[in-house]
Amino acid sequence: MAALMQALGLTRHFGGIRAVDGVNFRLEPGEIHAIIGPNGAGKTTFVSLLSGRIPVQSGSITLGGEDITRLAAHVRVKKGIAYTFQITSVYPKLSVFDNVALAAQSAGARDLGGQVAAALARVNLAGLEDHLAGNLSYGHQRLLEVAMGLALKPRILILDEPTQGLAAGEIEGFKALVRSLVPETTVMLIEHNMEVVMDLATQITVLNFGQVLATGTPDQIRANPDVQSAYLGGHDAEG
Repeated sequence: MAALMQALGLTRHFGGIRAVDGVNFRLEPGEIHAIIGPNGAGKTTFVSLLSGRIPVQSGSITLGGEDITRLAAHVRVKKGIAYTFQITSVYPKLSVFDNVALAAQSAGARDLGGQVAAALARVNLAGLEDHLAGNLSYGHQRLLEVAMGLALKPRILILDEPTQGLAAGEIEGFKALVRSLVPETTVMLIEHNMEVVMDLATQITVLNFGQVLATGTPDQIRANPDVQSAYLGGHDAEG
């Protein structure tokens, strides 16, 4: 069967830096697939290539068997790829409702009010529709961003450092939310919190120096000596 998304030989260099260097990647429907790796491993560049925010230099990307390698980011959104950013990207001077409505409109929503209400209910922000996004707590802004992603009705939701800045209680709620999204939505996440990764992910891909170091289940990744020496022995995780 065709993967939901597949990358073959994906490459992106910046000057002499090989940010993504011949990466092969396969995303199956209904997975929660984490991308991890040390600083500068190429994680954010990699998902930016998948979402179309950065053009591919070589290699290919398919979505449900369709070649999307050269498609613009906004076209990929319409095909079902939603990407929430490492730093919250809400519109602070607009209401919570309007933030989600803008996303839903961009995806061609037919029942705008219903779609917004459903997305907000999914992330437990129902009742806050009239609040200014900029007045929400940081944790609620992250949830609003996920609601904006869900309003696109994505096949794939890419979350970049979603638990960064969240309190412990908020992280537990976030994990429950992500689990509730599958199998209807397939989730990819870049995440530095290894407890979250090991508890949440069904598959993990480890990047190191722009290349795939290992892919497997959390247990397989924990037991992999190459991963232990490169990353799990002592790490932090931007990139």
